[in-house]
Formats: sequence, structure tokens, C-alpha cells
Amino acid sequence: MDDAHMDGGRDGRHMGGRHTDDGHTDGGHMDHGHTDDRHTDDGRRPPGDRPRIVVAGASGLIGGALARSLTADGHRVVRLVRRAPEGPDEVRWDPENGRVDAAGLEGCDAVVNLAGAGVGDRRWTDAYKTRIRSSRVHGTTALAEAVAALERPPRVFVNGSAMGYYGETGDRPVDESAPPGEGFLPGLCVEWEAAAAPAQKAGVRTVFTRTGLVVARRGGAWGRLFPLFRAGLGGRMGDGSQYWSFVALHDEVAAIRHLLDRDDLSGPFNLTAPQPVTNREVTVAMGRVLHRPTPFAVPAPVLRAALGEMAGDVLGSARVLPARLLESGFRFAFPEIDGAIRAAL
Repeated sequence: MDDAHMDGGRDGRHMGGRHTDDGHTDGGHMDHGHTDDRHTDDGRRPPGDRPRIVVAGASGLIGGALARSLTADGHRVVRLVRRAPEGPDEVRWDPENGRVDAAGLEGCDAVVNLAGAGVGDRRWTDAYKTRIRSSRVHGTTALAEAVAALERPPRVFVNGSAMGYYGETGDRPVDESAPPGEGFLPGLCVEWEAAAAPAQKAGVRTVFTRTGLVVARRGGAWGRLFPLFRAGLGGRMGDGSQYWSFVALHDEVAAIRHLLDRDDLSGPFNLTAPQPVTNREVTVAMGRVLHRPTPFAVPAPVLRAALGEMAGDVLGSARVLPARLLESGFRFAFPEIDGAIRAAL
């Protein structure tokens, strides 16, 4: 149920700027004194030149918010698309078949890969699980190989991942030092991250964003919850004791930008708020913020009958902590569930 699957020293107010739901600030990013731009013979960025950032998955919840935030701060965002490009800000690729127009990536400063078929979009038939895997693993492999082969590679490759890496954790809190869990989603995340190896081997700083449930008004898991709770039809799932590790959309975008900015950060980072809550606590908070009753509950057997194998992800407990992100100095604008819900309204 994490939204990387559903789609997939500074805080949200860093650089002194105001924040928005998408994590935009009034300050600039990805510049901070670098003179390694590849557009001139002496390696220096031409005056007035803006960072060029490639985003795969820019039509999704997280990718779209990130692209808007970067564009608002004056960065040049190039979107990977599956159709013929309609301008210089688009590059064609075919993730399922492992193809990307590498020439369109030349000279970019960063590549952010957030693409993938939605885990929560339909029942997990064998055919759809194959599609989920190929859209992530094959797409990441193609993009990482293209990045590694560039004459002028980017300085950072941010590859989406998910808190599904840890599987079922029960009441046990886990951070980035924990091993992967068992089952379809943990196995998928392991393969997904391993697919970025070509970029890492080429010396490109590589970051994995293990994202939790993104609290947003539209899109992802919360985009489905809001209409139900507004209608007074919301309630807990199963017994409600399972942990839901959430993150406000604003903090998700701000964290990705923090990781883009910091040349000293690489490897996995949990993009989840520091105070995970149970599904029962989510239910109470939604009712409290929206001023609606929450009398209903969906029994576990009903969820299993309706969702099949995917019900295990809904009913499973993931108590995931953002240890490395906090250690890096990032501070959350919305660390508590009530604030994250209000920020989405």
C-alpha cells in the first residue's frame, strides 16, 4: 500500500522560502556552488544556465508534484514519455521493453526515476504482477544503463523504491539497516533497487527513496480514502492495529529535493514521517480533521475476498522510520498525521 507502489541539514522550509503542498520553496536548489556543468569546455556552468533534471514518472502523484516544484524554482525539467516527444522538454522511452533515447539525457544534472505500474490499481493476477515488475525493474535497468553510458553522466541518480522493501514488521520499528522482508513486494523492491547497479558502477551517486503512504488529496492511497471519509463512510481496515507509515506530499517532494542537493548522501532513505501510526489512529484522525463519524470497519476476510493477494499489503503492518533522512539534517514540515491530513486539504 506504499505510494511508490500505488502510483510510486534542511527541511520543507529550507533555503528560507515558503512551502506549498508540493514541496516548492522560493529558494533555489541543485546549484550550491557547483562548477561541474558539462555545457562549456572548461567545465563551468554558463551564466544564467539552469540545472536540467530528467524525471521519469512525471505524470504520477509524486513525479508530477516534484516536476511542478522544480519548474517553479526555475529548473529545467525533462519528462520521459512513452510517445513521440512534443518538444525539447520530453524524451522518449519504453520502460517495459528496456529502451530509452539516451541522447536526450546527455548533459543532464540529475535523473529521477519514479515510474512504474500501480500496485493498487487492480487485483494481483500473475499477468499484472509481471507488469508491475517489468515496469520497474526493466525500466530502471534501461535508465541506469543509459546513464552509465553517457559521455557526460549526471551527478545523481534518484531511483524510486518503497517501504514495501521491509514487508511485514508488526510492532517492530525498522530503519534503513533492516533486511528485506519476504513476499512479492519485498522481492520486487530488492530487484528494483538492484537494477540501478549500472549507474552506481559508473560512479554516479545513486539514491533509493523507500516511500511510504503519501497523504495527498488526489492520487495514491489517500486519494481513495478522502472521498469515503468525507461521505461519512470511512473506517478502519481489519482490526486497525497495523502500522501505516505515512508521509505528507509536501515532505515527500522536499525530501527528494534534499537528496538531490546533498552530494554526500547515497543509498537507501526511508521517506516516511518520523511518527508512524496505526490504521485505527489514521481512522480517528481522518474523522477528527474532516469532522465526520467513522463508524464502519471492513473485516479482514472481506478485504481478502475483494482484493486477493493484495489484501496482505493493506492489512500488513509496516512501522518504518526515516533514520538516515533525520541524521542528514532533514526536518519534516508535517511529522504528525493530523498536520499531514490538513496539509492535503
